This record gives sequence, structure tokens and C-alpha cells, in this order.
Amino acid sequence: MAKAPAKTEEGEDVPKKKGKLGLILIIVLVVIVLVLGALVGLLLLKGGKDKGHDEPAAPAAQQAAPQLQTTGTVDLTKPPTFIPLDAFTVNLRRDEGDHYLQVVAVLKVADATMDPTLKAFMPEIRHRINLLLSSKLPSEVATVEGREMLALSITDHINEALGFKPVRDAAGKPVPNGPVQAVLFTSFIIQ
Repeated sequence: MAKAPAKTEEGEDVPKKKGKLGLILIIVLVVIVLVLGALVGLLLLKGGKDKGHDEPAAPAAQQAAPQLQTTGTVDLTKPPTFIPLDAFTVNLRRDEGDHYLQVVAVLKVADATMDPTLKAFMPEIRHRINLLLSSKLPSEVATVEGREMLALSITDHINEALGFKPVRDAAGKPVPNGPVQAVLFTSFIIQ
């Protein structure tokens, strides 16, 4: 037998409150979370930009420039991102006979958000690297110093393709200036 709803003194039925307070609390909490999420998203989007709006919009690569870390130190709270490149196989300059070079490299970038930008520029980046590699003599890349200079030159060419001007130190060596901090060779074969 089912229980009848409770009646008041005048004989009217009193409806039971089935969690209306709990439902209201859940709706209020969801609204608060959505508002906070929108504020955090807005702050992240406006994060590194100046408050002034007088300047014309610069390309994305130039806007990201002030936020980049180019001092060579690594912030362990924000580990770098490594982006692998496809293998390069080129003929070296023929001044010292027929030789070819096969290189597999990885790009070290400070910011993981650069991955889509690098992929968008990849045809130009690969073209520049191919031209640079094929212009080398076997003797120029046979030593550790030669390979280090090659890695710096590739870094310089990639950052230049992304719109960052090359920077040289007092000795005239390229200094990384841009989103790509270093080029790391994972395989280097000269034959």
C-alpha cells in the first residue's frame, strides 16, 4: 500500500521538496566554474601582450619574441619541447670527391605552442637546411667544432625563416635568436 502525502490541518496535501536546494547549488557552482574558466582563458590569451592598442598588429612570430628565452638556461618548471625532423640526405660539395651526408636532427624549442607554426613553415625550413648542408665540404663537418657550427647555422636559418633576424656574437658566430633554441643531431653520417 502506498503512503498518502502528509496533510496539513486544513486537509491540503503538502508536496515533498525533492532536492531543490541541491539542484540550485549545483547550477550556481556550474555557473561559477564557467565564469572562472572564461576569465582564466581570457587572461591566458592576453598574457604577454601590452595593454596599449596603439600599435598595429605584428606577425605572430614577432609577437612571441619577447616571451622567448634565449639565454641558454632551462627553466625546469617549463621543460623544452623537442620536435623531430625527417632525415636529410644530401651530396656534399665535390671539391674533395663524391661524398654524401645523412643527418637526422631534432629541434629544441622553448614553447610547445610553436609546433604548429614550425609545421606550417616546414617546406621552407627543409629547403634552407638542404641548401646549407649541400654547401658544406666533408672536411668542414668532420670535426666536432664543424658540426657545432653547422647546428648553430641551421638554428639561425630556421629562426630566420620564422621571421627572426640573425644575431651574431663578437666573434661572428651565430647566436640563437628566436623560438628554436638549438638543433640536436641524433644521427650524422658522412660517406
